[in-house]
Amino acid sequence: MLHRSALWALLILCAGAVCPGYAQESGIRVSDSDTIRYTYTPLPQEAPRKKPFLKRIVDYFGQSTTDRTFEKKIDFTFAGGPSYSKTTSLGIGLLAAGLYRLDRTDSITVPSDISVFASVYISGFYAVGVSGNTIFAKNKQRLSYSAEFISAPRDFWGIGYDYGLHNEVSTYSEKRVQIEGRYLHEILPHTYLGGVVSFDYTRGIKFSRPEYIAGEKTQYTATGIGAIAEYDSRDFIPNPFKGVYVSFQETCYPKSLGNCGKALWQTTITADAYHRVWKDAILATDLYAEFNSDGTPWPMLARMGGNQRMRGYYLGRFTDNDMITLQIELRQRIWRRIGAVVWGGAGNVFPSLAEFDWGKTLPNYGLGLRWELKKRVNVRLDYGFGKETSGFLLSINEAF
Repeated sequence: MLHRSALWALLILCAGAVCPGYAQESGIRVSDSDTIRYTYTPLPQEAPRKKPFLKRIVDYFGQSTTDRTFEKKIDFTFAGGPSYSKTTSLGIGLLAAGLYRLDRTDSITVPSDISVFASVYISGFYAVGVSGNTIFAKNKQRLSYSAEFISAPRDFWGIGYDYGLHNEVSTYSEKRVQIEGRYLHEILPHTYLGGVVSFDYTRGIKFSRPEYIAGEKTQYTATGIGAIAEYDSRDFIPNPFKGVYVSFQETCYPKSLGNCGKALWQTTITADAYHRVWKDAILATDLYAEFNSDGTPWPMLARMGGNQRMRGYYLGRFTDNDMITLQIELRQRIWRRIGAVVWGGAGNVFPSLAEFDWGKTLPNYGLGLRWELKKRVNVRLDYGFGKETSGFLLSINEAF
C-alpha cells in the first residue's frame, strides 16, 4: 500500500510539472490510512484581449455571408448608415436582414427571408417597415408580406403626364399606412394560385395647391381582397440568378370596407426573367403594368418612380390611372462581395389604354453599386437618370 501511495504521489507531482497551466500543487501529505490529501492553487488566467472596434466590425460583416440557416432559428445581420434618395433627401437608415428555414433539416427548400428597416431624414420624412417571404416545405406554399408606415413631406404636380411635365410643383404632408399579405399554393411545378389581402390608409394635409387633387377628399381608407396566379421558377426571390417570374393579381376594394364611396379594382401584371450571360453576370428583365378602375382616389393611383422602377424619378411626379414600365439590368459581381449594375428602361402613365400615347413615354437609365450584406442579399446604391431629372437612392435587395 505504501508503494502504491508513493506512486500516486509521484504521478501527481509529474502532472503538476507537465501541466503547469492547469494547477499548482500547494501541499501533499500521506496519512496513516494511506490516503493522499492535496490542494490546488489555480494559476492566474490572462484576460482575453479585446479586439479593436474596427476589427470587430470587419469580423462581424466578414461572417455575415456564411449560411447559418441550418444552425440558427433566424440568421440576422444589422447595418446602418447615411441614406439618400431624390424623394426623401439625406438621412440615416437602420436595417436588419434575416434568413431562416422553417425546417433546418431541409436542404431542398430555399431559405425564407425578412427585412426590417427604419429611417429618418432631414426633410422630416421618417418610415418604419418590414417585408419578407416565408417558404414552406419543398417550395409548395409561400407567404409574402409587407407593412410600412410613412410620414413624409411630398411634392405633387397633379394627375396626368402633362401636369407632371409642365405644372409648378406643390407640396403637402402625407401620413400613410400600407399592409399587404399574399399566400400562394403550388398546383403544378412552379405554378401557384393564391389570394391577397391589403389595407391602405392615406391622409394628406397642408396642401399648398389643393386644386391639384381636383376637389377629392384629403383622407382615404381602402381594404382589398383579391386573387393571384403566378409562375415562378426563380432560384432565390430577393436576388435571382436564374428563372422566370410571371404574376397576375386582381384586387377588389369593396365599398363597404373603406371610405372611397364606391367599389374599386386594381390589376397588376409582372413579367421578369433572369439569365446568366457570362461568369458572375446576370441579365435581368422586368415588365410591369398597373391598371386602376375609373374614379380611383388620388393616393391610390399609379405613381412612377421610387426605388424599384423608373429609378431617378421623384416618386409620384408622374401619376395617373394606369402605368406600364420596362427595364433591363446587367448585374456583374466585381470582387468578392462587391458588384455593379447598369440598366436602361422606359415608362408611361396614362388615363386608360384607349388614351395610351407612345409620344409620352419617359426614358430611364442608370448605374449602381452592390454590397452583399448577407448571402445573396444586397445593399444597393443606385443613381438613376430620366427626363430632366436624376437622383441617388439607397436600399436593400435588388430592385426586381
